Amino acid sequence: MFTLNEKVKNLKPYDPISGNYHIRLDANESFITLPQEIKQEISDRVLCNHFNRYPDPCAEECCASFAKYFGVPASCVMAGNGSDEVISVIMNAFLQKGDTVVTLARDFSMYAFYASLVECRSVVVENNPDYTIPVDNVIETVKREKARMVVFSNPCNPTSLVLPREEVRRLVQSVDALVVLDEAYMDFSDQSLLSEFSKYDNLIILKTCSKAIGMAGIRLGFAVTNETLTKVLLAVKSPYNLNSMTQAVGTVVFDHPEYIRSCVRRILESRDELYEHFCRISKEFPGAFVPQKPEANFVYVLCKDAEGIFNHLKSKGIIVRFMGDHLRISAGRNYENEVVSEEIEAYLKGATQ
Repeated sequence: MFTLNEKVKNLKPYDPISGNYHIRLDANESFITLPQEIKQEISDRVLCNHFNRYPDPCAEECCASFAKYFGVPASCVMAGNGSDEVISVIMNAFLQKGDTVVTLARDFSMYAFYASLVECRSVVVENNPDYTIPVDNVIETVKREKARMVVFSNPCNPTSLVLPREEVRRLVQSVDALVVLDEAYMDFSDQSLLSEFSKYDNLIILKTCSKAIGMAGIRLGFAVTNETLTKVLLAVKSPYNLNSMTQAVGTVVFDHPEYIRSCVRRILESRDELYEHFCRISKEFPGAFVPQKPEANFVYVLCKDAEGIFNHLKSKGIIVRFMGDHLRISAGRNYENEVVSEEIEAYLKGATQ
């Protein structure tokens, strides 16, 4: 009788919240949809696809458009089906069974998941009490555990805090391990290391289209690293990993840099508005609702009754991310920010009466 192996027998499929909710602020997606003129350009490009042929195995045109927008060499870019596939490819390429990966306690859960699939050991470093990354502890842990890789997001998902560029630089320079720096949310901050990635032989930077670019539906992510590591990634990934329609859409969108920049500005305005709403609520209910100053497109909030607030919002058709004693709430349209704030305030008022 066939039996499942240890690494998969207890796994469960990823299960995001489904259902009909009129306000969804749980997945850190962009609230901005493409304008009609760009949609038409995408439609024209897709109609020219030769659907009977395999797509470009290296997604050269799409990578070139991405590289031009971010000011990096196209020869140092690898594209994948979202950052998830890119992370999986990186771990398959550079890790072997029994290797150690260092992650952070408050970070994207999929890092440890993909490490487990390549049968690696994950060592978790706890964040500081203020949620910041303890760089010295990370460096010490990497050296003590002889880790082959350290992976973390900056700005951090879920804390929305950013590690200063000089501290990231110090970490990269202090370890022999491969540093995978996930800058999925760096469009909303100003501490990117992207402009200097080529200075290091142990740094891979991840970028995504699902946040600032507003293209979560096409599943497009990128790795930027030196040419030696890029060649390895291109050799390890599946031959035709990125379908022709995703390549076409990505190419068109990155060819509209001012549109992307305008999206970032709108999202930042929304995020700051949401944070201001939450700060007002925090003053009204001291200790019950404590938002962290955000550097991403969401706000991370410590709540005395996070589950109660979550369930109240859900009953009103509003979904946010419940994370134990915290809520992670994405920036939305103006009216969405107002409604979620009003409902949180109404719940807290009811709870204190």
